[in-house]
This record gives sequence, C-alpha cells and structure tokens, in this order.
Amino acid sequence: MSSTSRDRYGTDVLSGDWRAPKRGRSTELAAARGVVVEDVETGWTGAVVRVEKAGGTHVVHLEDRRGRTRGFPMGPGFLVDGRPVVLVPPRPATQSGAGRAGAAGTRPGRTASGSVAVAGQRARVARGSRIWVEGRHDAELVEKVWGDDLRVEGVVVEPLDGIDDLTGALVEFDPGPGRRVGVLVDHLVAGTKETRLVEAALADPRWRGLVHVVGHPYVDVWAAVRPRAVGLTAWPQVPRGQSWKHGVLAALGWPHADQRDVAHGWKRILGSVTTIADLEPSLSGRVEELIDFVTAPEG
Repeated sequence: MSSTSRDRYGTDVLSGDWRAPKRGRSTELAAARGVVVEDVETGWTGAVVRVEKAGGTHVVHLEDRRGRTRGFPMGPGFLVDGRPVVLVPPRPATQSGAGRAGAAGTRPGRTASGSVAVAGQRARVARGSRIWVEGRHDAELVEKVWGDDLRVEGVVVEPLDGIDDLTGALVEFDPGPGRRVGVLVDHLVAGTKETRLVEAALADPRWRGLVHVVGHPYVDVWAAVRPRAVGLTAWPQVPRGQSWKHGVLAALGWPHADQRDVAHGWKRILGSVTTIADLEPSLSGRVEELIDFVTAPEG
C-alpha cells in the first residue's frame, strides 16, 4: 500500500492553513523500539518492537498490551497521544544494543523456533541431505522461523515450484546414504491431487528410508500463519475456483490486482511472524519432523 493511499489527512492544496485537520499536521517520528503509536485505520495500538524492509517497503511491527504483534507499512496514518505522525525508519544508532533475539521478539538465548541459540557458532558446511518445499513462500517462512537452526545443522531448504514432478525430482537428486530428502507438501489431505502424487513417488522402493514426505492441510502456506499474527480472528473464506491468494487479499482490503500485490501482501504476512508461536502446529510440527529426519544419524 503506498504512502499516498494511507494518508487519511490529505494534502492541503489551498494557501494558508485555514482548513488544517483538527488534530494538527502530521510530524515525522522515528520508529524507535518502545515508542507507542496507534494505527488510525484499524485502531491497533502498540509499542514498536522492530522495523524491517520487505519488498522495498519498510514495515513497522507493533506489540499490543496482550503481547500480540502486527505489522504495518511505515509512513503516515499513525497517532501518538492523539496527534498525527509519519513514522520514519530510525537511525542505526537508535537500534544499537538491541540483539537479534530482542529485535525478533524472541526470548533471550532462544531462536525464533524456540531452540537454544548457539552463540558464536559458524554455519555448518551444507549436508548432502535436503528439505524440499513447494514454493518460494514456503521456503521464506521456514527460513524466517528455523533459519538459525538450519544453518547450525547445515541443512539446505529448496523450493520445488510444485510437486507435479516429484518423482522426476527424486530421480534427478538420487537419494542415498548421506543424501536424504524431506518433503513438505501443501494441502496433503485424503483424496487430493497432492496425495496421489506423493503416493506415486513413494511407491518406488529405492526411496525407502531415504525420503520422508509430510504435509499440512492448508491450500496455501499463508493459512499456516495463525490469523491473530496479522490481526485477524480467522482467514477469509475464498470461493472455489478463485485464486486463494488474490481472494484473501481482496477480502482483507489489500491491493490484489497483480503478482506484485501478491508479493507485497505476502511480505506483510511474513513480517508478522516472529516466532514459532505465530504458526499453526500442523505446519510447525511437520517442519521439525523433517529437520529431525534429515539430521538423524545414519543407520
């Protein structure tokens, strides 16, 4: 959403200030950690916990008094003590001293997945084993929550761009000792195309013990993010036959005309995820199952 579309106060095209908004003109305010602001459009009030750049747009994350976190595009449309402000990125010095765990909203000494953080540990050389996910958004979500753990373990996550040719991908990769494959599949429920594709791929006895496929029940990985993380009580219902992503964006009132809007919408959703608690257990449990599979000792 552009800064212009979020400016509910408009632009004064007349000389003088005789029609100035009752609350006064917006002033710039650095989005420093701990600053409490209110989003005019939704009424969400919270303290700034972090700022990040997603898809070319700065996103500010606000934590309310119940500990819930929600991301908003930075710019105009916020209030401080009833006065309008335009949030701008803080200077680097403003966030100095805030560690990675603090900036991400995780507990000190813990990674976003909840495991114990290993201080000073260099990333391990990549294993031969892999975790495959269906698409880029799946990979970005796994990286956001489990990235630190995966680097310590030397596990690489690769997007497949769908599983229509899962069998062909396995043949090309050629799993073997030290080269296991864990696969995360969207919408893996009884009677679906995905289930039939997985069953066909696993029918090959060559992959027994070397390939492990798990799935979550959601049509799209977006829905594996808990609605409360983005300030919703539930994800919108999208009619069958309609693009799920575009339908969700339309129902939320977010731009949804093209793929750029989809990418921007995903960045907003991804930006709202800070820890494993922001994900449905039906996804998070499966990811951890795959990590255990590809890192288990041989034999």
